[in-house]
Amino acid sequence: MNSQIMLAPMDGVLDHTMRDLLSSLGGIDRCVTEFARVTQTPLNNKRLNTIYPEIHRGGHTAGGIPVYLQLLGSDPQLMAQSAALAADRGAAGIDINFGCPAKSVCNHRGGSILLEEPALVEQIVARTRQAVDDAVPVTVKIRLGFNDSDNFNDNIQAIINGGANELCIHARTRKQAYQPPAHWHMINAGDWPINIIANGEVWNYQDYLQCRKQTGSRDIMLGRGVIACPDLPMMIKAQRLGLDYQPMQWQQILPLLIRLQQINIEAYPSKHAGNRTKQWLMYMQEQYSEAAATFEAVKRMNDSAEILRLLQQQLN
Repeated sequence: MNSQIMLAPMDGVLDHTMRDLLSSLGGIDRCVTEFARVTQTPLNNKRLNTIYPEIHRGGHTAGGIPVYLQLLGSDPQLMAQSAALAADRGAAGIDINFGCPAKSVCNHRGGSILLEEPALVEQIVARTRQAVDDAVPVTVKIRLGFNDSDNFNDNIQAIINGGANELCIHARTRKQAYQPPAHWHMINAGDWPINIIANGEVWNYQDYLQCRKQTGSRDIMLGRGVIACPDLPMMIKAQRLGLDYQPMQWQQILPLLIRLQQINIEAYPSKHAGNRTKQWLMYMQEQYSEAAATFEAVKRMNDSAEILRLLQQQLN
């Protein structure tokens, strides 16, 4: 069976524009939105349209890649109502976030703090699963645990009991944040009757092979690795199939940055319109020396048009 590559739901980084740009390069089989926070009230149409504009295309990117809506919250009923709204609007799938490590999220009883309560995890998954048609996948993303991995197996079993279709595991606890290494050996995908997607510290093809070998997972989710190297999914798939593939060079990356900047100029006030472009350049610095030089040149610029001109001037 083919190994699929998923694009991670990185809040504040991988918005719908980035999902479109990255998935257009090929190799990505599924995306997930940034999280939609569900607290005092269920998700409404206005918020759904903002976080998940792909809903207007049946939950797919412009290039036809499915995008699942990610929900974050601790109230099973509100989560279920939010999932039902999205499913009725045509969501390709619903993803539940039990992995976010941010203090601002965990301090408000969301994300990875819920891994301390496997019974609640099961309730949230079960109510969400019951709220949508069987044809709509319900997936879950977790870490190994909060401060430790003591509840790891209990959480997996809770998610299975709740009826989830798939589970993605970031192979670190919340306490370990993003510090290397990712503890792939903890996942043991073959021990469970559910498809488990492995996530964490996959930066190249060798990492991909080692991650699959140590986890036993067929499918892999990429986050920071694909932002640093936009065609990493294609590189992985080509090497796995023994195909001749030439990695993208800086002159091929520039049009993506230019397009991002153009879109953001239309969407944001001028002083903020360069923020996502600077962020992407920062991630790509270790992969492309040109990105490092460009980031140094633009990092203090507040004029979005000036940033755009600088990028355009680099095109041969």
